[in-house]
Amino acid sequence: MSAALHTTDSPTGAGAVQSRSTSLHAYDGGLLVLRLALGLTVAAHGAQKLFGWFGGGGLKGTGQFFEMSGYPAGETMALIAGASETLGGLALALGLLTPLAGAAVFGTMINALAVKWGGGFFAPEGVEYELLLAAGAAGLVLTGPGRLAVDRCLPGLRAHRLGYGVAAVALGAVSAGLVLLIRN
Repeated sequence: MSAALHTTDSPTGAGAVQSRSTSLHAYDGGLLVLRLALGLTVAAHGAQKLFGWFGGGGLKGTGQFFEMSGYPAGETMALIAGASETLGGLALALGLLTPLAGAAVFGTMINALAVKWGGGFFAPEGVEYELLLAAGAAGLVLTGPGRLAVDRCLPGLRAHRLGYGVAAVALGAVSAGLVLLIRN
C-alpha cells in the first residue's frame, strides 16, 4: 500500500515531494497562533475606530484625527480604515481569504506608518507597533494561513500559492499608495 506523492506547502521548501499526509505540522500551530494574535489585535484596533470600543474615538473622534493628519473626509477615511482593520483582522484570525485579508491589513498599516513616521522607532510616538503588524500581515500572506484555516475548505485557496501572496502584498501597497496620494 503506497501513498500518492504530491507537493506540499512546507515553509522550508525541504522535501518538496512527500507522501500524502493529513497530519498537522508544528508550523500549522505556529501560523494559527500568529493569525489569532495579529488578526484579533488588528480587529480590536478597527473596532476602536468604528464603534469607539476599547477606549477608541469611534467614527467621529477618529475622523477628526484623520483630518488633523491630512486626510480629506475624515469620517469616511475612518470608516474605510476601521472596516479594513476589523474585517481584515477577523478574516486573518480565521484564515479566511487570507491573501485579501492580509492585503487589507498591510495597506492600512502602511498608511499608519506614514502618519506616525518621524516620531522615531520606539513607542509611544514611534512606528514599531505599526511596522510589526504590517510585517506580520505580509508574512502571513506570503506563507499562507497553514492547515488550521477556513481557506483549506475553499476550492482554489486550499493550496497556498506564493503568487497569490505576492499579488496581495502588491495590492495592499498600491492601495495604500493611492490613499496616501490624497493625503495633504
